[in-house]
Amino acid sequence: MLVVLANDLPPAVRGRMKLWFVEPRANVFVSGIKDSVAATVIDYLYKHCPPDSGIVIFRSLPGPPGYEMRVIGPPRKPLVAISGLQLIVETLKTQ
Repeated sequence: MLVVLANDLPPAVRGRMKLWFVEPRANVFVSGIKDSVAATVIDYLYKHCPPDSGIVIFRSLPGPPGYEMRVIGPPRKPLVAISGLQLIVETLKTQ
C-alpha cells in the first residue's frame, strides 16, 4: 500500500496520481499498488515535485515495522527515527 499526503502538488502531477490512486480528500492519495509500481511512483514524485510540495509518503513493507516514510521538502511536522522506527513528532499544547 502507498499513501501520499501533500501540501500542494503541481496540476500535472496531481492528474497523473489520479491514474493510480483514490483521492479521498484533496492532496491525499491512497493505493494498493504493487511494490515495483510504488517504487516507480515514488521516483516520479521526486523528479516532478518541487520541495515546497511538502509531500509525506507512507509505503508498506513486508518486515518490521511494516512501513517506511519519505518526505519531499520540509513537512509540517518533523520526522524522527528512534531505534530504526520512523515517527512523526507531535507537540503538546498546554492550556
